[in-house]
Amino acid sequence: MRIIPISTFEHHYSYLIVDDKANEAAAVDPAEPSKVMQVLAQTGAKLTSILTTHHHQKHAYGNIELVHKKPNLAVYGADARIPELNYVCKHNEEFTVGTLKVRSYHTPCHTKGHVCYYVRDGNELNEELEKAVFTGDTLLIGGCGRFIEGEAKDMYNALYNVLGRLPKDTKVYCGHESTLLNLQFASTVDPNNQTLLKKLAWSQMNRCTVPSTLGEELEYNPFLRVSEPAIQSATNASDPYEVMDILRTWADNGSLNGSLNGSLNGVINSSLNSNLNGAINGMLNGALNGGTVNGHLV
Repeated sequence: MRIIPISTFEHHYSYLIVDDKANEAAAVDPAEPSKVMQVLAQTGAKLTSILTTHHHQKHAYGNIELVHKKPNLAVYGADARIPELNYVCKHNEEFTVGTLKVRSYHTPCHTKGHVCYYVRDGNELNEELEKAVFTGDTLLIGGCGRFIEGEAKDMYNALYNVLGRLPKDTKVYCGHESTLLNLQFASTVDPNNQTLLKKLAWSQMNRCTVPSTLGEELEYNPFLRVSEPAIQSATNASDPYEVMDILRTWADNGSLNGSLNGSLNGVINSSLNSNLNGAINGMLNGALNGGTVNGHLV
């Protein structure tokens, strides 16, 4: 099994999963089809399916163009809002891409129809040689997705009762390159976690941070450690759902405040500069030409 990350838009990821034994491939969230097709051509594999984690535009809307270019693709997902969807996968359902075994897990919270895909590559003895999970906007490296269509209890269930039960050596391929921001936030919650600080330093030196492993996430991702004393102490809460909710609120407010403050400062500065320049130009022109502004001599 080969897994090829494909950077899309500002900080999203699509993936190409290639089964070299069968020469077949599946595309995960192929948001920019031209990039996917370019990588596919380099592999020489036949694209047979699309695995869509959720319906958001920068994850799913590339399905339209890709199906047009490659008719008869199997398009997997679990939300009617996914374009070109033709196979609604059930929770804990298994299907194949070539010889690879794929299991779909429903993880509603970021969206109601979110699905994660657990992919296993084995040998003739049925031994699992490699395991990977494609988590979209549920589990991110060092963090998790926003609770857009769910609550803290839903994300807790997805992270702990579904993904958290996978083998610890499972490689994690998420839908966004947000590791640096996630770990910067995590370091404010758990500043004495040496594993976290090492991962943070590493992420500052690497533009592409996928994959991690589930075992690694359990060591430094605060959303997977809500029962740990350090995280409960930081949030001043002990109920897992409450801790999860507090962490998400802090993470959201931190990023939103930075964005809003930056935008507001930009608007204010732009407005001030524009008004100041206008006033100066007006005064200079008036003084030179002997004109008036609003009836007053300048």
